[in-house]
Amino acid sequence: MHDTVVRRDMARFNPLHGNPLKTRADVRRALDDSFAPLLPYFSPGGARVTLSGTAAHFDRAAADLEGFARPLWGIAPLALSGDHFDHWPLLAKGIANGTDPSHPDYWGDVRQRDQRLVELAALGFALRLAPQHLWEPLSDAQKKNVSRYLLTARERNYADNNWKFFRVMVDMALDHLGIDFDRSLTETFQRELDDFYIADGWYRDGNYRRIDHYIAFAMHFYGLIYARLSKPDDAYAKRYRERARLFAGDFASWFDEDGGTLAFGRSMTYRFACGGFWAGLAFADEEALPWGEIKGLYLSHLRWWAEKPIADRDGVLSIGYAYPQLTMSESYNSAGSPYWAFKVFLPLALPESHPFWQAEETLPEISVKPRPLIHPGMVMMRAKGNVTALSSGQENLAMRGGPEKYAKFAYSSRYGFGVEVDERGFKTNGFDNMLAFSDDSLHYRVRETNQHVLLAGANLRATWKPFADVTVETTLVAAGDWHIRLHRITSARTLFVTEGGFAINRNDGDRDIVNETGGRATAHCDTDISAIVDLGSTISRQGVALKALPNTNLINAKTTVPQLRGEIPAGETLLVCAVLAGVTGAESEKAVATVPARPDLEALDRLFAEMGVSVSAMAGEPQ
Repeated sequence: MHDTVVRRDMARFNPLHGNPLKTRADVRRALDDSFAPLLPYFSPGGARVTLSGTAAHFDRAAADLEGFARPLWGIAPLALSGDHFDHWPLLAKGIANGTDPSHPDYWGDVRQRDQRLVELAALGFALRLAPQHLWEPLSDAQKKNVSRYLLTARERNYADNNWKFFRVMVDMALDHLGIDFDRSLTETFQRELDDFYIADGWYRDGNYRRIDHYIAFAMHFYGLIYARLSKPDDAYAKRYRERARLFAGDFASWFDEDGGTLAFGRSMTYRFACGGFWAGLAFADEEALPWGEIKGLYLSHLRWWAEKPIADRDGVLSIGYAYPQLTMSESYNSAGSPYWAFKVFLPLALPESHPFWQAEETLPEISVKPRPLIHPGMVMMRAKGNVTALSSGQENLAMRGGPEKYAKFAYSSRYGFGVEVDERGFKTNGFDNMLAFSDDSLHYRVRETNQHVLLAGANLRATWKPFADVTVETTLVAAGDWHIRLHRITSARTLFVTEGGFAINRNDGDRDIVNETGGRATAHCDTDISAIVDLGSTISRQGVALKALPNTNLINAKTTVPQLRGEIPAGETLLVCAVLAGVTGAESEKAVATVPARPDLEALDRLFAEMGVSVSAMAGEPQ
């Protein structure tokens, strides 16, 4: 977002702005500056933080608990390092009143699969790390209320995914405080969490075809906390450490040189929680990469966020990604949800003398060659200031905007992705990195699920059906600065098609330079260039540089999306195009001028036949 007024007043829209984020002291300042805007919204009893009138699918009391509990992920670590924090008494009062059924601030009874179970993980973590501040000041009656609340909650049914770690977090607190509980329930959940492990450091988030940032900022994050706080000979602790070491190199490929991370999947409103994995490695004293590289990935990610208008005028983090935006939110996002971002402050548990803080900041050397990641079904491509994931093999129809969050052909750290806002917008929607079909030029269908997926080298292939009588076989090929898409379409009827490239920021005042000649569309703003070029499809397609509807893209509020539009007949059609986006400069200009050649289809078919991998490995199904 490059609006002049927003840039001038960025300090009002981002509590991290102006912070160099180079040292431990800078990160501590970031924590304080991010927490301070919440203080006016604490209830008199201290247990509820009410931030706005927006709603989630759960009740208001649970939403207010969310606003109270989530900052604890970043505050509690201060107790280990001995840092002073002014508001321990407020938090202790809130815990006492929130668990007291007779108090107006009572958080409410915990039900089955309740949002409270999510937030009580943070409470358990905080009681484990900071009992001297949050437990010992309580009266015996208050301690009894807190104990009863946690013991009742841990016996409820948890969602069959990363939630199972939440009971583990609560049980770590109970154990540390000397409160008796049924340990067999903890062991059951740890065994079930093990069933989510695939291989090579990768988990799946439950029994779903989704492998997104939850693997890093949930599965590994909690595992590393457990590893640090458990006994050294604990078998699960050893497992969690080993898996984190395996995962670190692959996950580093999701981060660009500027600190941006791949925008992909659900819950992106948690923002710099995406750096929680690097924070977890530091907390667990696990040097999965050299400390300088872990520190570089961690701090550069925070600095990337410091330049985005991610807060409201009062400094409270908004729902959204790089700016306030409800369109991309999930049904479970309340106004307090973004404060899972405080997970990134976990290294504040470490003293200044720790090797993580003392290391000279650097970044891993990651090859510019395409990097296949079989488990999430991606091929990672790297360019200046950007990483791109060619993607197939995932789906999530349970989420609002699921096709946009999981089923696009490509995802990017610099360009994000769009979530369409008009289900009747075939002519007005961006369809960035998607192929949309319509039979009436009004309603449309895009890829939602895959029937088959293959990975061969740095190429991906998926078969999918936008309509019952239409089959599409899509092949994605990494080709230097470009990627190539081939779609074999078999249709029983004539259909309109629109295929989009990457959405880039649109200059204020619509000053972009666009080209819409024949089978080519390019858009060039002050900072970036995006292009999509037809490589000889069996139909004629017209290039269009679409001004997308505002507030659809996660990173830029106003974007331009190069598109190719056409009409396919009944029968078989082959669509072939090359797609590129890059930072403005000589390299991008040269790349745009040098469109890759159409690939050899027979050679690709032979490659897939020789190296094909089943969909189970890519989508994260048990092997």
